[in-house]
Amino acid sequence: MKTPPWLLAAGLLFWGWQSGFLTEGAAMAVILESSRFIKVRWELSDDDIARIWTFCTLLFLGVAVFAFTNNSGPGNFAQLFATPSVNAERIAGNSSALTAVALIRWLPMVFFLFIAAQVFSPRKGIALESISFFMRRRQQQARKSGQPLPSSRQVNISYPYFVTCLLAASSHPAENNTFFWGLSALLAWALWSQRSRRFGLMIWAGALGMVILSGYFGQRGIGELARLAEEYNPQWLAHFINPRTDPRETRTDIGHIGQLKLSGKIVIRLKPETGAAVPAYLREASYRVYRSPSWFAGSSKDDFTGVSEEPLNSGSWPLLPGKTNTAVVNIACYLNGINLQDRNPEGLLPLPVDCGQLRHLPAYILQKNSAGAMLAEGPGLVIFDADFGSGWTIDSPPGLGSPPSANEDLAVPDVEKPVLDQVISQLHVAGQSDEQKRLAVDRFFGTNFKYSLWQEKPQSANTNETPLGRFLLNTRSGHCEYFATATVLLLRELHIPARYATGYAVHETSGHGYVVRLRDAHAWCLVWNNRDGVWQNFDTTPATWIAEEAKRASPLQFLSDFWSWLQFQFAKVRWGQSHLQSYVLWTLAPPLGFFLYLIVLRTSRRRHRQQTAEPPDLSHWPGLDSEFYQLERKLAERGVARQPSELLSGWLSRALAAPALADLRGPLQELLQLHYRYRFDPRGLCAPDRETLNREAKACLDRLTRAN
Repeated sequence: MKTPPWLLAAGLLFWGWQSGFLTEGAAMAVILESSRFIKVRWELSDDDIARIWTFCTLLFLGVAVFAFTNNSGPGNFAQLFATPSVNAERIAGNSSALTAVALIRWLPMVFFLFIAAQVFSPRKGIALESISFFMRRRQQQARKSGQPLPSSRQVNISYPYFVTCLLAASSHPAENNTFFWGLSALLAWALWSQRSRRFGLMIWAGALGMVILSGYFGQRGIGELARLAEEYNPQWLAHFINPRTDPRETRTDIGHIGQLKLSGKIVIRLKPETGAAVPAYLREASYRVYRSPSWFAGSSKDDFTGVSEEPLNSGSWPLLPGKTNTAVVNIACYLNGINLQDRNPEGLLPLPVDCGQLRHLPAYILQKNSAGAMLAEGPGLVIFDADFGSGWTIDSPPGLGSPPSANEDLAVPDVEKPVLDQVISQLHVAGQSDEQKRLAVDRFFGTNFKYSLWQEKPQSANTNETPLGRFLLNTRSGHCEYFATATVLLLRELHIPARYATGYAVHETSGHGYVVRLRDAHAWCLVWNNRDGVWQNFDTTPATWIAEEAKRASPLQFLSDFWSWLQFQFAKVRWGQSHLQSYVLWTLAPPLGFFLYLIVLRTSRRRHRQQTAEPPDLSHWPGLDSEFYQLERKLAERGVARQPSELLSGWLSRALAAPALADLRGPLQELLQLHYRYRFDPRGLCAPDRETLNREAKACLDRLTRAN
C-alpha cells in the first residue's frame, strides 16, 4: 500500500509542531523527501535491515530507561514498595504516565533510521523476517533441514511510521484544538488515496465529516470530565499520609500507655568536612506554646518569610550574613511533604541550630520563621552543605512576636504550675543566676530519672494529675518528649526563656559519614543565654537513650540499610542529584555503535565487490539458451515490453491481449511451462521435451513474423 506523496513529511512536521520538536521534525522530513530527487540507493540485505531494527530496538530501550529515571520512576516505585499507601501509589502511577508520554513523544526519532532504510533502499518494503524473530528462526531451520523456505512477505512501513508520528503528536502540551483539526486533515489526506470507488465523492466526504464531528464533540465531553476530575485534588491526602514535621504543631506521646515502636529506617545522611566536627543535633522546628499533649508554634505559626538566594541561581542561601562559621557538613535528606498549591515536594530542613549558610541547595523556595524552622520547596531529595559553628541562631529573641499580654517563651499552663513549683522548691535555687538554675535542673533530671519507652497505666486516683506531673513526681521515667517538655516548663517557671525543639540526634557513623534513623528522632530544649544573647541547646534526656534505642534494632538491619542505600541512589538519579542520569544512554553506546559499524562495513564491502568483480559468465547457466527468450524479444518489438521484476506469466497475458494474437495464447502458455521446467527444474528437460520447446518456439516465432 503506497503512501501519498509528501504524507510522511507532513506527519513529521505535524509531530514536531505539536511536541515541541519542530526543528527536528523539519530536518527529518527533508531527509526522507529528498529520496524523490536523490537517485542513489543504499543496497541493504535482509541481515542489514535486521541489524537496523535491532539498533532501533536498543535505542528504544535506552530511551525508555532514560525517560523512567528522568520522570522520577525509580524513587517513586521504591517509595511505593517501602511504604505502600494511597499517595505513594498515586505518585508512582504519575511517574509511569509521564514515562509513557515521554517515550511516545520520542518514537519518530527512535525509529527514524528504520524508515530511512526503506526510503533509500531499492526495495519497496521490508521483509517480515527481518523484523520478526520467529519468521527468521523458521527460515534458518528450513535452511538447515534442506526444506523449501517459507514464503517471504514484504510490508511497506510508511503507513505504520505515519501513524507513529500521529501517536507521538498526541503527547502535545497545548490545550487547544489544533491537534484535533490537524489530525483530522492528515487522516483525510491519508485515506483519500485508499477510499472505496464504490461510493461517490460526496458520500465519502459526508461520512468522513460525520466521523470528525463526532470525534470533536466526543473529545470535548471527555475534556470536561477530566477537568471535573481535576477539581478533586487527591494531593490533599498527602497532608495525612506523608510522614513530615509540621512547623505549626507537633503532637507528643506524653501520656501514651505502653511501648513506643520506633523504626530503624535511615532518613538523613551526613558527611562532615575532613577534620570537622559533626553537629550533635539537627533541628527541624521549635515550638512556643504547650497544651497537653501538643506543642504549638504560637505567634511563629504564620510568620514565615522568604530567604533570598545570593547570587541568584547559585544554590547559596545566607541565613546569618556577617557571622563566621567554623564547620561544614554535607546533608542529604528528603522533603516528605507536598505543597498543595504548586504540588512540589516540600519539607523542613534538618539543620544545626547555629547554621549560618546553606550552599549547593537545589531549592525552589526557602522560607524561615521566627522559631528557627527552615521550610524548603524543591526536589524530593536535597543534598547540600550546611555551614555552622558561629554560635548564633536565626531564632527571634524571647518574647518577640508574642501577644502584648504574654511572653510565649515564658508561658506555663496553669494546670502544670503546682507540680512545677513543687519541683522547684526541691532545687533550692532561689536568688541564684540563670546559669546556676540551669545546672540545678540538669542535675535534677540526671540523678533522679531514667529513660524508658514504656509507660505503665497510672495507678493514682487523683483526677487532677497530668501526665507531665505524674512523670515529675511519680514515675520519673519516660522518653525524650517528657524530658524536653518538663525542662522547658521548669525553666520558664524559673523565669528563663525556653522553647521546645524537635529534630534528630547524630551519633551513628557509617563509612566516612553518619546516618540518622527514624528512631534517632529527638526532642530537647532551647534555652536563652541572656549574657550572650543567643539560644543554646539544653538536653536533659539521659544519654543512655541512644543505647536503649540501639538494643531494639533488628538483627536484619543490615538488609534494610542496604535497601535504604539503593533507595538513596535511585532518589539521587530521580531528583537530579547524580550524574548517572546524564549517562544512561551511554550504556547502550557500545552495542549501538557495533551494529552501525556492521551495517556500514557490510554495505561498503558489498558495494566494493560489485564494483570490482568481473561480470559473471552466464553461458553455462541452465536454461539461458531457451528459445522462449526469442519469443519475448519478438513480442517486445510489438510494443509490449516486460517490466522489471514482472513475472513472465503476467507479462505474457498482457502481451497476448491483442485480438490478432488470440490463436497464439494456447501454444505460448504451453511453451511457457516447458520454458519454466527447462529454466528452473533441477532435472531439466528430457530430450523429446527439449526438442518440442525448440520446434514449437520456432513455429510461433514464424507466425509472429507473418503477423507483422
